[in-house]
Amino acid sequence: MRAFVAFFGLLLLGLAGIAALSYPAWLLLTPHFDFEFHRVATRIGMLIVLIGFILTSRRLQLADRVSLGYGLPTRHFLRAAARNLLLGVATMLPVVGFMLLMKLRLLRPDVTADFATLAVIAKQGILSGIAVALIEETFLRGAMYTGIRRQAGAATAILLTSLVFAALHFIGRYHIDKANVGPGSGVDLLAGTFAQLSDPARIGDAFISLFAVGVVLGAVREATGNIAACIGLHAGWVWVITFVREMSILNDQSSMSWLLSKFDGVVGWAMLTWTIVMGWYLVRHFQTRRTLSAAGAG
Repeated sequence: MRAFVAFFGLLLLGLAGIAALSYPAWLLLTPHFDFEFHRVATRIGMLIVLIGFILTSRRLQLADRVSLGYGLPTRHFLRAAARNLLLGVATMLPVVGFMLLMKLRLLRPDVTADFATLAVIAKQGILSGIAVALIEETFLRGAMYTGIRRQAGAATAILLTSLVFAALHFIGRYHIDKANVGPGSGVDLLAGTFAQLSDPARIGDAFISLFAVGVVLGAVREATGNIAACIGLHAGWVWVITFVREMSILNDQSSMSWLLSKFDGVVGWAMLTWTIVMGWYLVRHFQTRRTLSAAGAG
């Protein structure tokens, strides 16, 4: 599978860039900005992957709108993305409500839920959601999915992109204190990240949950033929999760705390269970829409 090897190689190249260039970049930026080291490192990796993504997509003939998942006319694409952003919010709210109702997460005592606070979180959440969704969906469910599907079929494309999707969420989660940053910190950052990935007891529930989310997005991509719905759903989910993380904390004292992963306090077995239910509904929803659309065209 040439496409998968090429895109996976890009990710490895990005990791190599993190190891080699993060510390020099941090030294250049520190006098002017108060950036955390892991944030500088992840941005370096993303920049390298972006440049490689453009070159690789052209080489593999995946740089056209259809291959990237943007085959719909712009007006229809934006409308579908916006509509599914709202659907993403609606489908994430039940599991978040469950977490709060069962006291798996508790409201932060130091956060006031007034209009100004909620407005700031809402703005941060929607901007973050749209940015994350655009980047990840264009790379994974856009070019990478198309390339693998052409060579190995839809099932393999969904499986492999979902594995990469889950793994990427652990990059940059390992932090190094500013006082401890040194020439080898880029390597230390990767070593810490891979140490987390090699500990199934700590991150297994989170990884499986994220993999399931990737499968749902891949199935939606296959059902719709583009990434408009994927971007909307993904952005909506991130938006809601941003509120959850900013407004509440994990309740370690709950007898049901095992339902949420210690990795981030949100994903885990509860999210996995809901993702299966939600995914069944979403896939049927988009398959039905496609069938009705085809019937109308006929």
